[in-house]
Amino acid sequence: MAKPHKVFGIGLNKTGTTTLKLALRKLGFDHSRRQTTLARAWMKREFAPIFAEADKHDSFEDWPWPLMYRELWQHYGPSARYILTRRQSPEVWVESLKKHAERTSGVMLRQGIFGYPFPHGVETEHMAFYQQHLDEVRAFFADKPNCFLELCWEEGDGWAELCAFLNEPVPNTKLPHGNSGKTAVPDPKILEKNRPQIRKQIRSLRRARRDLA
Repeated sequence: MAKPHKVFGIGLNKTGTTTLKLALRKLGFDHSRRQTTLARAWMKREFAPIFAEADKHDSFEDWPWPLMYRELWQHYGPSARYILTRRQSPEVWVESLKKHAERTSGVMLRQGIFGYPFPHGVETEHMAFYQQHLDEVRAFFADKPNCFLELCWEEGDGWAELCAFLNEPVPNTKLPHGNSGKTAVPDPKILEKNRPQIRKQIRSLRRARRDLA
């Protein structure tokens, strides 16, 4: 049975988006799988393939959805629901992002979104990006409270808040938590490739800062 509302996760990656995905699937939403091609389309401002994907499914998270909540509102308006996931602090988020970036590919995607291939050495800039995203999303939805929910799993949010927002019955199971950095097993080949690039980026940043001093 089709759900009455589409649900868009508009929190940045490493804010509990995988947990949101698993929870929505448990609630019976037809959840769209992550596709880097859609993020590339967003970077080119090609929205047609993104909306074509959105029309096929009930729920979404990860890239490119957090980057285009304004366009989503213009397209779906109050018929959809928008969920902002966050971490308990910008510092916690950026440390999680650093671990994730070290063990995954996606350099071009990170460059296109955050402005740097890796968050290492530019933690302050990334935390500013994160905080700006939170502030702008909150401001945008301030007059749309029935369509918007902010969640932080680390602070105790769970089934009760999510299900009340979506008007869904609370499952008789624990909230599924996924993609924990503590349990992720990195690919040694990706680590071997990324770590020299991270060191190179840090050295380059240090040289640039010395030149400006």
